[in-house]
Amino acid sequence: MIPPKDFIDHLGENGIDFFAGVPDSLLKNICAYIADTMDGNHNIITANEGGAIGLAAGYHLATGRIGCVYMQNSGEGNIINPLASLTDKDVYGIPVLLIIGWRGKPGVHDEPQHVKQGKVTLSLLETMGIYYSVVEKDGDWKRQVSEAVRHMTETGEVYALVIEKDTFEPYVLQSSCPDFEMSREEAIQTVAGSLGETDAVVSTTGMISRELFEYRAARGEGHEKDFLTVGSMGHASQIALGIALQKPERRIWCFDGDGALIMHMGSMAIVAEKAPKNYVHVVFNNGAHDSVGGQPTVGLDIDIPAIAQAVGYKHAFSVSTKAALLEVLSGFTMNQDGPVLLEIKVRKGNRKDLGRPTTTPNQNKEALMGFLKD
Repeated sequence: MIPPKDFIDHLGENGIDFFAGVPDSLLKNICAYIADTMDGNHNIITANEGGAIGLAAGYHLATGRIGCVYMQNSGEGNIINPLASLTDKDVYGIPVLLIIGWRGKPGVHDEPQHVKQGKVTLSLLETMGIYYSVVEKDGDWKRQVSEAVRHMTETGEVYALVIEKDTFEPYVLQSSCPDFEMSREEAIQTVAGSLGETDAVVSTTGMISRELFEYRAARGEGHEKDFLTVGSMGHASQIALGIALQKPERRIWCFDGDGALIMHMGSMAIVAEKAPKNYVHVVFNNGAHDSVGGQPTVGLDIDIPAIAQAVGYKHAFSVSTKAALLEVLSGFTMNQDGPVLLEIKVRKGNRKDLGRPTTTPNQNKEALMGFLKD
């Protein structure tokens, strides 16, 4: 395995010391090292991967140097437009080094949401005409980095370094987040315990869906009331909106995370414009990308309820204690004018023995559709 310090130092020796992107579990060790050692002008954790390409392009325009964008392979979809219409040699010809975590690599067991993405990771790069190499964690990786830089310098093109599982040695993030009273799991259990019999939940990808699934299982309940969005980060609010508009007699809850909300924040404006009275948008905010290593988001630096009200949510609340959460929940009724946003500030982290859903995505879909039909 490669020590994160050695990898980042070697990039620096090749003139690359500007980073932007969305953290990934396969890249968590180098992302943590970058977060601890780079200042805010040299490492920017972006709202989404496409925004990171834009930042790297702006950096190049200002300095003539090559920026580095890191992401999980699920982020390839977010970068196709700026790669094709901005950085491509047929447009502006802006070189960017991509570091892509290869989740769902064929032959390597992974969660279902990564299987298709893993199959098409390399073919998407080939379709876009992007040269790449899979980093040799036990081989001459320094030569690969140097070759990537040489290619970008000579051609003005984008180059990708694809990262397999266990490529980097462990590195623990040193920075921390505020210590709020509730864990995210306790907050999820509190909200879920207040739901009505006909209420349905759309939960975002990552720990939130896993903790909701565990809550139902611990209580001996089924999972038909919950849509566990195992992929498609940032889109849970629109899935919930699609349901809420068609099922006005039911209260629909979106269990969101701060990173997911920020990734596609424009969706809040669409929720507000459609104004479903039966829509409750709960944001569990710990200021971190908790599922992929705990690197910070700007979630605790911005006023999410104020943003919700500015775009047109009818009510917005923010709580950080269980007592305050229970008080707000006690006032929710189907007659309340929605949409409503509820921000719950929670501690970073999760149980080490936290399980994963034991049902398949298709089973989850069918069960929810049966519940909504009934």
